[in-house]
Amino acid sequence: MTVIVPEPVLEGSNNSQDVENYVKEQENDGDLSLDGGFVVPDSNAFGHSFRDYEKEGERKATVEDFYRTNHINQTYELAKRKKEEYGKLDKTVMSIWECIELLNEYVDESDPDLDEPQIQHLLQSAEAIRRDYPDEDWLHLTALIHDLGKVLLHPSFGEQPQWCVVGDTFPLGCAFDESIVHHQYFKNNPDYNNPLFRTRLGIYKENCGLDNVTMSWGHDEYMYLVMKGNGTSLPPAAFFIVRFHSFYPLHRAGAYTYLMNDEDKDMLKWLHVFNKYDLYTKSKVRVDVEEVKPYYMSLIKKYFPEKLRW
Repeated sequence: MTVIVPEPVLEGSNNSQDVENYVKEQENDGDLSLDGGFVVPDSNAFGHSFRDYEKEGERKATVEDFYRTNHINQTYELAKRKKEEYGKLDKTVMSIWECIELLNEYVDESDPDLDEPQIQHLLQSAEAIRRDYPDEDWLHLTALIHDLGKVLLHPSFGEQPQWCVVGDTFPLGCAFDESIVHHQYFKNNPDYNNPLFRTRLGIYKENCGLDNVTMSWGHDEYMYLVMKGNGTSLPPAAFFIVRFHSFYPLHRAGAYTYLMNDEDKDMLKWLHVFNKYDLYTKSKVRVDVEEVKPYYMSLIKKYFPEKLRW
């Protein structure tokens, strides 16, 4: 039997429609149109439903084993340690495009929807947003760079294991929400039985803001640190998208909204726009890299320094 990963309702709600209504309220709050007319495809590159973690297939065992390891090892202390280590940005100096080219060597083991090199996913999502939102060039570039933190997999960055780089992200320091994919494996995580972390709020306060929350460590958090440390002129929404695009329990299931402040809620509308293109544009049809490269190089020059510290 095929089981789709559940998307529970917002905390305290008895109606799953509340999540959808919450999203629509955020998207309608402002003058910009947040519906680019994107049509969600019926199936992923393998002919299956998107994010179907139980579909029997060649990648099911690999993906489940990934999340087992991830959920056992992603602890509050590990995330704090990794953030301190990689936040120094002392691994190398290179341009955005040089980083993109490094990702050609890798396939994300946590992704049940695609097994193409990362550069294709970046360009597929960026080109689809460019088509539907031609005037939001910052959003085109955000799509191009959102996964560049996966460079942590490269030997130059310590060749970090995939469980410490990719996959859905979630808050640490509080209870693990049941909407997190393969939630059952958290029972073997040292934080699971820590009395400080077992409650709904854990070490946090209601509406404390996501900036004050320690997220599981991975490419999202790392690229966010790279952006902050190198003085990009991209808008705040770009930072929010990059840092939380893998936070599916929040933007797909409506979990952890009680940790958000008003600024987070304002940024969330753009994350919902972006997420459609991040998730549903994965395809076996490749983008011609050389054809689109000049456009993206112009955006990189506009928003980033020529060389960045990583």
